[in-house]
Amino acid sequence: MLRCDEPRERIMTTTARRPRKRWTYADYCRIPADRLIHEIIDGRHFSHPAPSIRHQRVRGWLMYELMNLLHASDRGTVLGCRIDLHLGPCTIVQPDVVVMLRRTRSIIGDKKLTGVPDLIAEVLSPEYREYDCRIKLERYQRAGVPEFWIVDADGELLEQYTSRHGVYGPPAVHRERVQLCGLRDSVINLREVWSRASR
Repeated sequence: MLRCDEPRERIMTTTARRPRKRWTYADYCRIPADRLIHEIIDGRHFSHPAPSIRHQRVRGWLMYELMNLLHASDRGTVLGCRIDLHLGPCTIVQPDVVVMLRRTRSIIGDKKLTGVPDLIAEVLSPEYREYDCRIKLERYQRAGVPEFWIVDADGELLEQYTSRHGVYGPPAVHRERVQLCGLRDSVINLREVWSRASR
């Protein structure tokens, strides 16, 4: 079954190099379903295998903490695990965790998110560190994502980037707890995340 339930057409070659043409959302929809994670950033196609078990455990428990914090009080929505986020005609990504507060819930569609969420979190994979820390960070900054977390599962730390006048400043580094910038009384216990992910 193809992505986006579109009819099958000729599939473009998977490559992380600059393609001969800019990939679009329509091209993305024609990628056959497989075990890889596919993303398009500024018309370039990137693909990589599913993350490690440790990566997935940290992502899962981080989502759990965020959902407990936001869903119970109806202050926001937390999504992740291969959700499509459409940031423009030639950019569609699958962040590890996406948070929409009440004011941005309108970006949630039936099949994808279209627009800028309040928070994106990416859990690092060692072999794709540059992709998350440089390519994705720069693209999220240009899209106007107000808060971006880079989570180092192995190092058990979280780098929190916040946007001021459209630019991310130096990150605040957290090991034990982190507070969402957009909400008061919104502290995530990172010690619980690291501990539960190790069990």
